[in-house]
Formats: sequence, C-alpha cells, structure tokens
Amino acid sequence: MGSRSGGDGDNEVMHAGNGVLTLAAVPIGRVEDAPARLVTELESADVIAAEDTRRLRRLAATLQVRLAARVVSYYDVIEARRAAELVAELQAGQNVLVVTDAGMPGISDPGYRLVAAAAAAGIRVTAVPGPSAVTTALAVSGLPTDRFCFEGFPPRKPGERARRFAELAADTRTQVFFESPRRLAGTLQELERSHGADRAAVVCRELTKVHEEIRRGTLAELASWADPHNPAHPPGAHGSGGVRGEITLVVAGLDRAVAKAAARDAARAARRTARHAARHGDPAAEIAPGQPAPG
Repeated sequence: MGSRSGGDGDNEVMHAGNGVLTLAAVPIGRVEDAPARLVTELESADVIAAEDTRRLRRLAATLQVRLAARVVSYYDVIEARRAAELVAELQAGQNVLVVTDAGMPGISDPGYRLVAAAAAAGIRVTAVPGPSAVTTALAVSGLPTDRFCFEGFPPRKPGERARRFAELAADTRTQVFFESPRRLAGTLQELERSHGADRAAVVCRELTKVHEEIRRGTLAELASWADPHNPAHPPGAHGSGGVRGEITLVVAGLDRAVAKAAARDAARAARRTARHAARHGDPAAEIAPGQPAPG
C-alpha cells in the first residue's frame, strides 16, 4: 500500500503520498498470453477498477491469483463519475490498477478520463503492456504497417459515418477499426461505396481464440461474405445468421501513386480554372498567391 517512487526519468511533477495508477493489458483471447507482470499487479494492487468484475474474477482464478484488492466496476456509463472517485483513492495513497475485458485500457475501452484526471492531479501513471487487437490485426493483415490510423468503432449515426468514411477514403494510411458483428456487413458495404469495391481489406475475427479467422479480400468480396444471408454463416440460437465474435477490421489506405496522381490532377484543374477566370476579367484570379485582395 502507499505510493511507488518514480524513476529518475520522470518529467512530471509528482505529489508525495499519492498512489500509482497502472493500466494493465489483459489477453484478447488466450489466457496464456497474459503478461507476466499482470499477476504481480493483480496481487499487489489496493484497488482494481474492472470493466466487468465477473470477467476479472474469472481471469484471476485462471491465473491462480488471489485478489486482496477492493474490486470496483469501471465501465462506459459510470466512467466519468468513477474517475473522480478513483483519483481520490490515488490521492489517499492507494495504488489503483485498471483492467478492461480485453486488450489495453483506454483503447476504445474505459481509461482515458481517469488517466487525464490523474495526470492533471500530478499522479504517476504507468502501464503493464501486453496484447492489443489493434496491433495484432495490423501485423497479421499483410497490409502496409509503416503508417496507420486507429479509428475505433465507426460512428453509429449514418450521416457521421458517411462523412468519416469519405474523409478516410483519400487517406493513404492503413485504417484499423473495431466493429460489432451485427454491424459488420453494413460497415463493409458503406466502405465499399466510399473507398471503392476493389480496396483491399482484412477482417480479423476472434483473434488468438480457438475459432480465430483471418479473412482477406476486397471490400466487395468481404461485404458479400459478411452478408447475414450468406449460407456460410448459419443461423445462431436466436435464428439470425451473420458473422459472430470479436471483430477487428483493417482497410488499405489509398494507393500512394493514385493519391499523387489525384493531387496533380487537382492542381492542374485549379490552374486551368484560374487562367480561364483571368481571361474573362475576374480580378480575383489575377492576384498572386499569398497577396491580399484589394479592400
């Protein structure tokens, strides 16, 4: 119990007597992927904030860890309120460990608000690194990894989704999304319209689990595969077909040669427009770039 001192490399102003906030990655599938340090942190924490307390207790039992900490729930609906309570615990000298259902806290899971509040209060924040569906899916996708963006779950409102996908269609970075199996088919269809039917993509389902599946193809091919009416997906217990399990979607960025060609075409079109306007007496067209227009 009590605070842990930071190393000489700490560049934050820490307040003596505070506890330490630790974000701990937990397996995204196989329990044996758990970081070795996770066991130590579970055993030594004063307070454990878990997205699902029942899952935490099952994980601890599998890892043969006896939880001595006080366990509290920490999920989306109560995240803001609970963050304030946990900062108070930290300021009282309690060490707080945060875990989610799978992967790293704060990555499309609760954690960001607490980290921000703790940092603002001068509390040391550290992490137990480990499994992440984002980088795992990116690594196995076979798509470029030198530049990528993580988009989390796409917006649910149709207008917001359409705008987001339209922006990303011209992005040359590889794009990583989380998506629910129920919305996967619709998302792939929308991406097919915004990014083009031939854009390469990979659906990673149940990563590292027994029924892991890595499905590669074009957006058109994957949209057809994910269609709930596809006989490849038999109806489940509730009579509905479709893809099941945890989904991470990786989509290729716009080909860089194509992007450069499009930029050149746009520049040429802008020059033609400017010349045409100048010939027809538009005074604004004769203003040199960077010069102010007459008042």
